[in-house]
Amino acid sequence: MEKTFYLTTPIFYPNAKLHLGHAYTMTLADALVRYHRSAGEETYFLAGSDENTQKMVDAAAKAGVEPLVFLDGIVKNFMKLYGSLDISYDQFIRTTDKEVHWPGAQALWKKLMESGDLYKKEYEGLYCVGHEAFVTEKDLVDGKCPDHGTEPEHLKEENYFFRLSRYADVLKEKIESDELRVIPQSRKNEILSFIRGGLEDISFSRPRHRGWPEGLGVPVPGDDSQVMYVWCDALANYITALGFGRDDALYQKFWPANVHVLGKDILRFHAAIWPAMLLSAGLSLPKALLVHGFITSGGKKMSKTLGNVIDPEELIETYGADAVRYFLLRHISPFEDGDITRESFKEAYNANLANGVGNLVARVMKLAEEHMPGPVALVDADERLDHDFSNSVETLRFNDAMDLVFAKISRADEYMAEHAPFRLIKSEIAAEQESARKDIEYLVRQLANIAAHLAPALPHTAAVIMDAVRTNKKPENLFPRL
Repeated sequence: MEKTFYLTTPIFYPNAKLHLGHAYTMTLADALVRYHRSAGEETYFLAGSDENTQKMVDAAAKAGVEPLVFLDGIVKNFMKLYGSLDISYDQFIRTTDKEVHWPGAQALWKKLMESGDLYKKEYEGLYCVGHEAFVTEKDLVDGKCPDHGTEPEHLKEENYFFRLSRYADVLKEKIESDELRVIPQSRKNEILSFIRGGLEDISFSRPRHRGWPEGLGVPVPGDDSQVMYVWCDALANYITALGFGRDDALYQKFWPANVHVLGKDILRFHAAIWPAMLLSAGLSLPKALLVHGFITSGGKKMSKTLGNVIDPEELIETYGADAVRYFLLRHISPFEDGDITRESFKEAYNANLANGVGNLVARVMKLAEEHMPGPVALVDADERLDHDFSNSVETLRFNDAMDLVFAKISRADEYMAEHAPFRLIKSEIAAEQESARKDIEYLVRQLANIAAHLAPALPHTAAVIMDAVRTNKKPENLFPRL
């Protein structure tokens, strides 16, 4: 049976420009997919935008633009950044897509209704626009949302509710047993603690009368007075994109997802609400959730007020996409918060890219072009991935995998310094010249192997190195010193 690999990222709110945290999610996801694709697995990589949000409507109003027109512009910016970062997604789903998304979301709603897990009641509570969620007094600090610094709205309305409370015990068992793996352990502990504290039923719809723009929000089947709230709408994208509720060939092939990649701020939604929905509907659970931390700058949350916001597009324009991918994948842990400053980025760029892999490739291929009779004939072993590298990627420790690649680059540098083929090749002694050629051939093979290991993380760099090896030509400077 053909092995498949299905990976998803969160569908981000299209209310503003994407930041480095979004860039990290997408780059980490892309590197994982590229690895599995190179292993011969049939992969499917899903990205998208969550367009049924109050934040987006507010941002559109502030900009003086109709919501759907505003959305189109923001989504184009999403795709521009993804293109600049070389993100190789297979599908970009939009929750306003009536042909692709809505049928599956409505089909899922019907399954929840058939299970007896949806009911209608009047609800009064505090609503945080930033979270797109109802909150309780205990979630607030001095009456404000601690994440957004805003006071929640007080709302009273009639909604459909989902019986999340019914699934507390089974969710706990699924997560404890790793049937649903939550990675890392700290996030697993966090969600288990949350579930043990008790799960309450949650609002699953919103009344239409609140002036919601036409085209936003999936209509509740059989009740025109309501549209689906974010949970059944947005979270359903992971299966609606595969044709669930329509033509489900992709769904049958790729579901359950191998990995949902997400930030720690949406852990509860993905590790409690989403699997409870799937259990209610009688559908398979995803296999793993990779929950990464936040990116700070100088140890502080990025904010315009502090002046420490670093725009990923600015870094790409200055250093190139592969340099940004390098820093995010090697210097940011998938399991903890990571930090970046312009100074730390430039230092890492010069030390490890300009003076590291870039310098090594230039020196080796200059020697090869000048002193080898032709391209080195590669064998399979030259491009075979090391077991430790593969193990690191498959256990989602991509930063460890990157450390292994750059240790390989350092060893090649040390070999060059110790064997000095650049000196021996100039010798008048034939045996020394022959020894130098063997050393150059060895180093060229090392470059091919380095390129194979770099390919998931730095696809452009890897392709340039392999082209240089196969044509026996020194490439243009990969990473000019800045």
